[in-house]
Amino acid sequence: MFKGITRRWVFSTMLLIVLIIILIVTGLIYGTAYLFNSEVEKTLTTAGSELTSVFENYETDNSSSFSSGASSYIENFRHKEQMEVMAVNSSGRIILTSTGFSYDENEDVKDFETAKNNGKGYTFRNTNTTSGEPVTSYIRIITNHNGSVVGAVRYVVSTTNVNNRIVIITAIIIFAGLAVLFIVIFSSSYFIRSIVTPVRELSETANKIAHGDFSTKIEKRYNDEIGDLCDAITDMAKDLEATEQMKNDFISRVSHELRTPLTAIKGWAETMQISGRKKLDRRTFDKGMDVIIKESGRLTGIVEELLDFSRIQTGRMVLINEKLDILAELDEVIYMLKDRAVNENKHLIYDEPVEIFPPVYGDRNRLKQVFINVIDNALKYTPEDGVVAIEIKYDKKTDADNIIITITDTGCGIPAEDLPKVKEKFYKANQKVNGSGIGLAVADEIVQLHKGKLDIESGVGVGTTVTITLPILSESKESK
Repeated sequence: MFKGITRRWVFSTMLLIVLIIILIVTGLIYGTAYLFNSEVEKTLTTAGSELTSVFENYETDNSSSFSSGASSYIENFRHKEQMEVMAVNSSGRIILTSTGFSYDENEDVKDFETAKNNGKGYTFRNTNTTSGEPVTSYIRIITNHNGSVVGAVRYVVSTTNVNNRIVIITAIIIFAGLAVLFIVIFSSSYFIRSIVTPVRELSETANKIAHGDFSTKIEKRYNDEIGDLCDAITDMAKDLEATEQMKNDFISRVSHELRTPLTAIKGWAETMQISGRKKLDRRTFDKGMDVIIKESGRLTGIVEELLDFSRIQTGRMVLINEKLDILAELDEVIYMLKDRAVNENKHLIYDEPVEIFPPVYGDRNRLKQVFINVIDNALKYTPEDGVVAIEIKYDKKTDADNIIITITDTGCGIPAEDLPKVKEKFYKANQKVNGSGIGLAVADEIVQLHKGKLDIESGVGVGTTVTITLPILSESKESK
C-alpha cells in the first residue's frame, strides 16, 4: 500500500506523531481525573480538619462518652447537604450517621482498619454504595490522650457529578486529539504528495532523458527545492540535447573528415593499380603518391587528435616533461606551417626575439601540438591576403613567472554567444570550415596540464587572438 518516501513517512514520522498525540491525550485524561479527585479529597479533608478541635484533649476511652461526643458533632455538622458523616466505634462498627436512616450495626467499615494501621490516622477510599452510586469516603481516627483509638469519623460524598464531568472532559480531550490527528494526517499527506508527486514525475522524466528523449519537459509547481530540482533537470536536458546534437554533428564532421582522405587514397590507389599494368608515366605516379602520402598524413592527424581527446577525457594522457627551449619549439612549428601559408596566399608574420628566454618544464611534443592546432585554426579561418601574427614575450617586471605567446589572425572572428563554448568538446562555431571541432579543446587541456592558460578574444569581422600562458621552469624543479 505504501512504498518509497510515503512508507518511510508512515512508519517513522506518522507513527511517532500518533504515539505522541496518544500520550498527550492519555496524560490530559489522567491529569483531569487526578485534579477532580484531588478536589473531592481536599473537600473531605477540609471537613475533617475540625475534628481536632471537637475531640481535643479527649481523655476517656468509654464508648458511651465517644458516642455522645460524636452524636453532638454529627447533629451540628454544617455540610450535611453535601456529604454524609458517620461515627465509627473502636471496633469498626457504624454507630451514628447524619442521614438519620437505619444502618447495620454489624457492617464492617473496611477503611477503619486501614486508617488505624497505616500510621497516618486517616485514609481515602473510592467505592460504590449498595445502590451502585459511586462515592469517595474519608475516615479519620480519634484517639485519647494516651494514644488509644476510641473511634473514628467517616465522611462520604457522592462522586456521580464529578465522574460525569470527568467523562465529558475526557470525551472533549479525545475529540480534540482526534481532530489534531486528522489535521496532522491531512496536512502531512498533502505535504508528502507535494513531494512524492513531483519526485515521481522527476524520476519518470529522468528515465526518459536516460533513454535519449531530451525534449521532455517538467512542469514547475513550487518555488522551492523541488522547483529548483525541476529547473536543474530541465537545464540538464537542454544541455544534454545540445551536447547530443554537438556529438552528432561531431560524428558527422569526423566521418566527413575521414571519408575525404580515404576517398582520395582509395581513388589514387585504384588508378595506380589499373594504370600500372599499362606502364604508368612518372608524372602521374608522382602526383598519385603525393596525394596518398598527404592524405595519409591528414588521416593520421585526425586519428591522433581523436586518440588524444579520448586520453584526456579518461585521464590517461601522460606528459613526458623535460627542460626545453620554448623558442626553439615555436620556431620549428612556424617553419613547418610557413609553406602552407604561402601556398594559401596568407601572411604568417613572426619576429623571433633576440633575448634569451628562461626554460619551460613541459612535454615537447604536446606543446608543439598546441602551437600547431592554434596556428592551423588561425590559418584556416583567415581569408586570402589575411595576416596571422605570432608573438612571444617574457617581461621580468610584469610576467616574472610566465612566458606569453599570442596568435592573432584577421579572420572572420567568433560571435559573442559562441566564444564561451569554443573550447568545449564537440563544439564548432563555424560549420562551413573543415575540422573535427576538438582541436582547440585538446589544446586547452594540454595547456592546463602544463599549469598554464589558453585565453581567446574575438570579434566578428575583426579577427581572433589566442593567448597561451606557460609557467617558466622554477628553480626547485631545475635543481632536481
